[in-house]
Amino acid sequence: MLVVFGRLLFSSFANVFQKKLAHHGLHPFFIVMASYVVLTIICVPLLWTFNPFVLSQTFWINIFFAALLDMAGTLFLVMSLSKTDLSIFGPLNAYKVVISMLLAMIFIGEIPSLQGFMGISIIVVGSYFLFPPATQSSTNRLLQLLTDRGVQYRFLSILLFSVGTLPLKNAVLAGDAISTTVFWCLIGFPLAIIAHTVFLKDNFTKDYQQSKNHVYHFLYLGILIFLMQYMTMIVFSKLLIAYSLALFQLGMVLQVFLGYRIFNEKHILRRLAASTVMIMGSLLVLNA
Repeated sequence: MLVVFGRLLFSSFANVFQKKLAHHGLHPFFIVMASYVVLTIICVPLLWTFNPFVLSQTFWINIFFAALLDMAGTLFLVMSLSKTDLSIFGPLNAYKVVISMLLAMIFIGEIPSLQGFMGISIIVVGSYFLFPPATQSSTNRLLQLLTDRGVQYRFLSILLFSVGTLPLKNAVLAGDAISTTVFWCLIGFPLAIIAHTVFLKDNFTKDYQQSKNHVYHFLYLGILIFLMQYMTMIVFSKLLIAYSLALFQLGMVLQVFLGYRIFNEKHILRRLAASTVMIMGSLLVLNA
C-alpha cells in the first residue's frame, strides 16, 4: 500500500510539472522528449545493476510495444494537460476502466455482468458533474465534456495506456521491476525524438531556448516519472491489473485538490463529489 500511495503521489505531481511547463508555452511534444532525456540520464547507470543479456525474447517484444504505446499516450496526456484543468483531467482516469472493459468485450469476448454495466453508468453520471451547468440551456454538460479538445486528448491517452498495460504487465513478469522500468525509459527516448522530429521539427529552436529557464522543472519531472513508473512496475508484479487499476483511481481526488491549490481551478466541491462518484463506479466495474 505504501508503494501504491507513493505511485499516486509521484504521478500527480508529475502531471503538475507537465501542466506548468505547458503553461510556459513549451509544446507538449518537446516536454515529453525533454523528460525522456532526463529519464535516459537516470537509467543508463542502472544498466549495471542487472544483466540485460539474460532477458527473454518475450520480455523484449513486450517492452518494445509497451514503451511505444506509453510514449504515444504520454504525448496525448501532456496535450490534454495543456488544454484542460487538472481537476478535470484527474477524474477522467476512471474512464480507463470503461475503455479496458470495452476492449475486453471486443477482443476477448468478455461480456460484463449487470454490475459492470451499472459501474460504467455511474462513471458516466459522475463525469457529467465535472463541468458546471452550461451557460446555454441547449448545451448538454456531457456533450460539453466529450467535445472539449483537452478531454478528447485525455481519452486518446487513456486508450493507449490501457492497451499498453497488457504488454507492460507481460514484460514485468518476464523480467523484473527495475529492468522493465529502465528499458521502458530507454526505448521511449528515441521514439519521442522521432515523434518530435516528424511532427514538430520547426519548433525545436524556440522550445530549446525557452526550456533553459526551466531546467529544474524538467529535472523534477524526469525524477517523478521514473519513480512513478518503477512503483507501477512493483505494483504490477505483485497485484492483478484489475486491483492495480482500482487502487490507482484514488489519485483523482489528489489531482482535483492540486488543481485547486496550485492552478486556482474552480468548482472544487463539485469536482470532488464527481470524483467520489466515479471512484465508486470504477470499483463496481473492477469487482464485477
